[in-house]
Amino acid sequence: MEAAQVERRPPVRPGGRTARVRADVLAAVDRLLTVGGYDALSVDTVADRSGVHRTTIYRRWGSVAMLLADLLALGMEDGWSPPDTGTLAGDLIAINREVQAALADDRSITTAVIAASFRSPEAADALSRFWEDRYQRCAKVVERAVTRGEVPADTDAHRLLVAATGPLYHQRVLIRRPVDRGDADAYARAAARGSFPSVT
Repeated sequence: MEAAQVERRPPVRPGGRTARVRADVLAAVDRLLTVGGYDALSVDTVADRSGVHRTTIYRRWGSVAMLLADLLALGMEDGWSPPDTGTLAGDLIAINREVQAALADDRSITTAVIAASFRSPEAADALSRFWEDRYQRCAKVVERAVTRGEVPADTDAHRLLVAATGPLYHQRVLIRRPVDRGDADAYARAAARGSFPSVT
């Protein structure tokens, strides 16, 4: 089955009032999505929550799907970078603790966005870009480990990082079991001990 065509719009460089409107609208999307899920979102509810007129929202975003896509795009505009603890295991533990904290609440924005991505091809596409961005940023954790001689030079950073973080999402989002810090640390240590050569 072919995915629906995702609407593409030229990037906007917000400033001044435009930036405030975007911030207010996306804060409303975040809150509504967290509290009520995808079904709580509509241009009218976002307009009511944000105080931004519905015609402005329609003109700029056009649909709920594009509001979700922009919320995820906003997540890629932050300055986050992976920690540098001095060891691969330490770095992976620190990353996993952030993931565990983000997934701890059933109403977290992380779980809400993942659920919404199954309802909207635009959101799914934006979420894929978000994960790609995060894994690219985290690749430096493995690059540093290679430099320190902790892992072989042909280690596949993406495979290693998925091995560390993936079980958290599987356990919390797919089978809906709680994940504690001990689980997060154990998955990180297991990944740090594993071998993940590049696959060609």
